[in-house]
Amino acid sequence: MEQGQYHDYSQDYRKFKWDALRKSMFRLINKVSISNIHHVVGQILNENLIVGRGLFCNAIMKSQKASPQFSNVFASLVAIINSNLPDVGLLLVKRVVLQFKKAYESNDKLELLAILKFLAHLVNQSVVYEVIAIDVLTLLLGNPNEINIEVAVCFCIECGSFLQDLSPHGLNFVFEEFHAILHEGVIDRQVRLMIEVLFEIRRAKFMYHPAIIDELDLVEVEEQVTHVVSLLHEIDPETSVDVFRADMIFEESENHNEDVKSFVLDEDSESDEVSSRAMLIIENNDFDTNDSQDEADTDIAVLRKTICRHIMSSRNYEEVGHKLLGIKLQTRQEMEICNMLLECCCQDRTYFRYYANIAHTLCMIIPTYCRNFEECFVYECSIVHQLEVNYKLRNMTKFFAQLLGTNLLSWHVLGYIHLSEDDANSSLHIFIKILFQELSEMLGNHLLKERLNNPELQRSLVSIFPKDNPRNLRFSVNFFTSIGLGFLTDNQRKLLEDIENPRS
Repeated sequence: MEQGQYHDYSQDYRKFKWDALRKSMFRLINKVSISNIHHVVGQILNENLIVGRGLFCNAIMKSQKASPQFSNVFASLVAIINSNLPDVGLLLVKRVVLQFKKAYESNDKLELLAILKFLAHLVNQSVVYEVIAIDVLTLLLGNPNEINIEVAVCFCIECGSFLQDLSPHGLNFVFEEFHAILHEGVIDRQVRLMIEVLFEIRRAKFMYHPAIIDELDLVEVEEQVTHVVSLLHEIDPETSVDVFRADMIFEESENHNEDVKSFVLDEDSESDEVSSRAMLIIENNDFDTNDSQDEADTDIAVLRKTICRHIMSSRNYEEVGHKLLGIKLQTRQEMEICNMLLECCCQDRTYFRYYANIAHTLCMIIPTYCRNFEECFVYECSIVHQLEVNYKLRNMTKFFAQLLGTNLLSWHVLGYIHLSEDDANSSLHIFIKILFQELSEMLGNHLLKERLNNPELQRSLVSIFPKDNPRNLRFSVNFFTSIGLGFLTDNQRKLLEDIENPRS
């Protein structure tokens, strides 16, 4: 009845929805537990997280502070939300780090213990990079009073198992600091005992203090989104999203939130047949919704789902290759298979030869795929300057390096790479570096140099090994020398020497 009194676009109606959202966030987060976390996630995603991200962060931080023993549950909930709405996860991480800095400045032991327990489990869930944990421990042990040492011990117990696997050198440095504190002998006996217990836990390899228990390991590695936040950087807590504003637009954000919810909760009837990583690739492709293209878009979507199903459900790459060759394709639809293989390869945080092996199988049976992958290479070269330097760029480069190393791609495609001081940027530098280092590792230095010295390739290679002027020559020589492949520029060195020191 109260809702009916307001117009959908009035300020009173929006204020009413804001209050209802705030109450709902606190109610849902306060009742989350290991047994009902899936159910609570579904209910939270029914709410408007786009508008209410500040309310979500406030609610979860207050609940965690009141019940620190459930920090691992709250962190798991955040990890699920963060994998689909990274902006929400980033905002929470920023506020947790700011809360730690305030507690550290006020030397509040209880506040430090509570907030660092939460931060430790956010590190364990890969919501934030483990570097923040090493920074926190370094800060605490750099000013070794009894409170800081006790807090550091508790924090190290919570995330030590994760650091042991991901940052062993950093953990060794931390334990060296603990060892030095023990030898100084100026700390309280109780704190000394805590450090000794920590050493015992480490000797047992944190067996009884796992980073994540099985019931809360709910986010696949491929779906994790990890944020970089530093203690040294100035952090904006974005407090403006915590209060109601008259210009808030609930309708558009609710529509977007509904799309996220349908994806996360697997409301599509076919989503069970395809892995979540493959579905993410499909959902991220923008299809034109015009009526004239509906039928074509539907065919492409069905084809991509079929390709993903074969890629993700087969036992080995040979089986995938034969399944893909069995698909009835229309003209030029082979390119969809090539694109999907490359996209799947780029989604993994580490490079797997599996996808390039599938491409190898296709190319060996149908030469058309060789030309299609060459087109993919040319296209990626044209946009490489727009790509971020991350695991996607690395995986894509290694994928093409494997195809080049096995001669499935013509080496003439290297002519589309332009290396000069004017054209190159950081992404292109990384692309060329990884490509040639991978080829050197696959073929060996002698064979790689022999291939590149092939007279038939020289016209194509002038874009990478220029001979037009001393400036570009010097840049190319310096670049390949800096990546440990200077032997590839022997001819250029001689040419550069002749130009700079002409014989009389």
